[in-house]
Amino acid sequence: MIVKNFEKKEKNTAELTVEATAEEFEAAVNKAYLKGRSRISIPGFRKGKAPRKMIEAMYGTGAFYEDAAEELYPEMLQFGVTEEKLDVVGRPGIADMKIGEEKNLTVKFVVALYPEVVVKDYKGIEAPKPAVKVLKKDVDREIDKVREQNARVETVERKAKKGDIATIDFEGFMEGVPFEGGKGEDYDLELGSGTFIPGFEEQIIGKKTGDDFDVNVTFPTEYAPELAGKDATFKVTVKNVKEKILPELDDEFAKDVSEFDTLKEYQESVKADLTAKRKSEAEEAFKNVVLSRLVDKVEGDIPDAMIEDHVDNMIGNFKYNISTQGMDFDTYLKMMGMSEEMLRVELRPTAEKEIKADLAYEYIAKTENFEVTDEDVEGEYKRLADQYGMEIESIRKAVSADSVKTGLVIDKAKDFVLANAKVEKEKKAEDTAEAE
Repeated sequence: MIVKNFEKKEKNTAELTVEATAEEFEAAVNKAYLKGRSRISIPGFRKGKAPRKMIEAMYGTGAFYEDAAEELYPEMLQFGVTEEKLDVVGRPGIADMKIGEEKNLTVKFVVALYPEVVVKDYKGIEAPKPAVKVLKKDVDREIDKVREQNARVETVERKAKKGDIATIDFEGFMEGVPFEGGKGEDYDLELGSGTFIPGFEEQIIGKKTGDDFDVNVTFPTEYAPELAGKDATFKVTVKNVKEKILPELDDEFAKDVSEFDTLKEYQESVKADLTAKRKSEAEEAFKNVVLSRLVDKVEGDIPDAMIEDHVDNMIGNFKYNISTQGMDFDTYLKMMGMSEEMLRVELRPTAEKEIKADLAYEYIAKTENFEVTDEDVEGEYKRLADQYGMEIESIRKAVSADSVKTGLVIDKAKDFVLANAKVEKEKKAEDTAEAE
């Protein structure tokens, strides 16, 4: 075999033309004959026993050419890739195929090349970082949630008000006809919770035990298609009204719901937890923006084949996750009202972003000369074994050392970018006004 031509094209694609000699093609044709003869019947011969010349005489000399070419494609591609020292991604295409007069085979492959990118100014990326403030009202709100969880209820003989729990029977009608799913009995509805159709709960307020009345509503446009935007009347009976009684906000409450003896200590603990949570959220938001801005700095073309491959992997993972929940992938798509092609289009921007992120980390690791030692790899194997509760040898079989090294290098590059990132200064009012 020889490489006849190699020509780079746009978006990191290339045309690679490889020629197989007449002898190599003849060997492939004979191999195709031996594999395919069992399917061919020739008068005078048992099925699968007809000589190649007899088959070619009846069906033409090119009877096995197509099968032979398919037999040779992988070998020819691998030869060309090795000869030209190419780093190929995705599935190659075939632009042209010719069989010469001397019965040599020439194939022009279209291949996608692993992209070489440049990432400028990856040190000192700026991103906003929300200031963390926890006010008294924030603490009170958190504690009120706990009081709600520990509330007791008492039946009251008065008109229902917001915050009460009304036990109701109801049945819905559209143009005088009951509709499916519109009926309920002994339903406990917290008034003001917003769990029912807009306007429903408000019409219960002011009613008392024993009242029978109609509630008129319009279903929201984002509701189920058969009900969306339509008017409905519910016949409602109030069977009971209960009042929520919250526990007193005192030391006894603090003892009941926490490890602290006083309300003050409990409040301080809630504030500390809330502060830590918001700091963590602010840090995570900062990191996400930094890494997003890093992706925007990637210069270089990503071949479509590489993106499509990544989308294939994403869909494969998606199918697996859906199956672990006991659902068929096609059923899920029908429920979501979409096709697999629509899902591919939806996933494509994310796939491109993830590819660019990995390419950026590779570029930074190479530029900064990050190295991963055998000790680093062993440490990662141990961490994975501890994390999943498995033996290290089982982890080694499941994850190759090269994969571990790649992951560690990416982690080092990501940590490097974040360690060198800066908090974006807030614009002053006069700067904003000037810009406007």
